[in-house]
Amino acid sequence: MFRVQVVFCTLSVLLSFSFGGDVKSRSCNDVRQAYTAKGFSLTSVPHQEISGEHLRVCSQGYTCCTSEMEDKLSQQSKLEFENLVEETSQNLRTTFVSRHKKFDEFFLELLDNSQRSLNDMFVRTYGKLYTQNSEVFQDLFTELKRYYTGGNVNLQEMLNDFWSRLLERMFQLLNSQYTFTDDYLECISKYTDQLKPFGDVPRKLKAQVTRAFIAARTFVQGLMVGREVANRVAKVNLLPGCSKALTRMLYCPYCGGMPDLKPCANYCQNVIKGCLANQADLDPEWNLFIDAMLLVAERLEGPFNIEAVMEPIDVKISEAIMTMQDNTMQVSAKVFQGCGHPKPAGMGRSARGITDTFNARFRPYSPEERPTTAAGTSLDRLRIVWRTMQHSVVDIKERLKESKKFWSSLPDSICTDERVVSTDSEQCWNSHTKGRYFPEVVKDGLTNQLHNPEVEVDITRPDTFIRQQIMTLRMMTTKLRNAYNGNDIYFQDSSDEGSGSGSGSGCTEGCTTEFDFVGTETPVVAADRSDGRAATAPASGASASWLAASSTLLTSLALQLVLHWQWR
Repeated sequence: MFRVQVVFCTLSVLLSFSFGGDVKSRSCNDVRQAYTAKGFSLTSVPHQEISGEHLRVCSQGYTCCTSEMEDKLSQQSKLEFENLVEETSQNLRTTFVSRHKKFDEFFLELLDNSQRSLNDMFVRTYGKLYTQNSEVFQDLFTELKRYYTGGNVNLQEMLNDFWSRLLERMFQLLNSQYTFTDDYLECISKYTDQLKPFGDVPRKLKAQVTRAFIAARTFVQGLMVGREVANRVAKVNLLPGCSKALTRMLYCPYCGGMPDLKPCANYCQNVIKGCLANQADLDPEWNLFIDAMLLVAERLEGPFNIEAVMEPIDVKISEAIMTMQDNTMQVSAKVFQGCGHPKPAGMGRSARGITDTFNARFRPYSPEERPTTAAGTSLDRLRIVWRTMQHSVVDIKERLKESKKFWSSLPDSICTDERVVSTDSEQCWNSHTKGRYFPEVVKDGLTNQLHNPEVEVDITRPDTFIRQQIMTLRMMTTKLRNAYNGNDIYFQDSSDEGSGSGSGSGCTEGCTTEFDFVGTETPVVAADRSDGRAATAPASGASASWLAASSTLLTSLALQLVLHWQWR
C-alpha cells in the first residue's frame, strides 16, 4: 500500500512539472501588442515567457519583460505620471491664468476709460484752462497705472503731490494779477493741509483710492502668484522610490503577461500619496492663501470697489475745484499772510480779474450732456466694463473656492480615473498579482508616509522646492490680509485712518514680486509694464524707509519659516 502511494505521489509531481512547463512557456503575444501600441520596438520583446532574474523592479519569476523593456516601461510610467498630474491640475492652472488676464485687462481698461471721462468732462467744463494744465491730471492717471502695474509708487505721497500741484495752478489762475516765483509756489504747497482749499475731497478720495488700488493690485498679484505656484508644483520631481513604485503599479502587469490589468484603487492611492507627499503638505498654506484671496475679492465688491472710486473721480475733482473757487478770497488772504504779498504782474495781466480768468464754474453733467464717443458716453462705457468685471469677480470667487484642498485631494482625483485604475476591487492588480488589495490607505502628507507599504519615502528630508512655494504663499497671504485691511505691506501710515499706500510689490503679468519664489528660478513673463522711473530716481527718505522695512520684513519672515520648517 505504501509503494502505491509513493508511485501516485511521484506521478503527481511529474504531472505537476509537466503542467508547470506549459505555464512557463506561455505566449507573450498580448504583451507584444500592448508594448508596440506604446510606440516601442518589438526587437527586445520575447515571444514566450523567459526567466526573470534580470529584472530589478518587477517579479523575477517567469516574465515577458527583458531588462531593456523594464527600463523603457519605467521611463514610460514616469512620463505618464507627470502627464497625469499636469492634466489633473490643468483646470486649476487655467483658472489662475485666464482670470488673471481678464482682471488685468479690465482694470487697465477701467483706468483708461476713467481718464477719458475726466478729460471729456473737463474740456467741456473748463475749456482752454484745463487743456493748458492737463498734464497735472494726466500725471495722476499715469502714476495710478504705474502703481497698479508694479511701479515703486507711494500712493499717499503721489496723491498729496497731485493736490499740491493743483493748488499751485489754481492759485495762480485765481490770482493772475500777481507774479509768483518757484519759492513762493513751494511756500503755498506747505500750507495745503492747514488751508484745506479743496475741502474734504482730498482726504476722502485718498482713503478711497488707496484702499481700492491696494486691493486691486494685491488681488491681481495674488492671481499671478497662484498661477506660478500651481504651474511649478504641477511639475513633479520624482524620487527613485516613487519611480520604482509607479513602474510596479503601472507596468509590472505587462511583465506578468497581463497588460490589460489595471491597479486596484486603494493600491493606486498609496502609491500616489507617497509620490505626492510633499505636494499635500502645500495644502494648508494654499487654503489660507485662497481664503485671503476671497477676502480681498469682497473688497472689490464692497464700498471701496474700483467703480465707486473711478467712475465719479472727475466729479469729485471738479467738486474740489469748485470748493476752492468759493473760498478763493480766504485762501489767498491766508497765503499772503504766511508767504508774503506777491509782486503785481504787468498791466496786461493785472487788468484781468478772477471772473475773466477762471469763470467756468463746476456744474455736474446730466446724462444727456455727457460727452459721447463711438462706444457711447464715457460713463456708459465705464459701467459696461464694470458690470463685466463684477461677473468676473463672482466667477473668480467660485473658482477659488473650488480650488481649496486641491493638493491633498490630487491622489483621489488621479485614482478615480478609470483610465488609470480598475473599477473591480476584486479583479485588479494589487502589486503582486490579480486580486484584492488589503493594506489600508495611508493619510496625506510627508510624515504619514513612514508606514506606506508601496513607496519608500524619507520623511526626514522635506522637498526644498515645495517649502519654497510654501514660503511664497505665506508671504502673499500676509500681503493679501494687509490689503483687506486697506494697508500695503510696505507703506503703512497709521496717521491716515489705517489706510496705507503702496510701493512696488504689486504686479500683474509683466513683472514679479519682491519676494517672488524665493530660491527658485524667475518665471518667464513679458516685459515689465512699469516705466522704469523707480529704478532711475534718486533714493528719497521714503524710499530708504521702504527698503529698510522690506529688508526687515523679509528677514523676519524667512527666520520664522526656517524655524517653523526645521525638522529635527
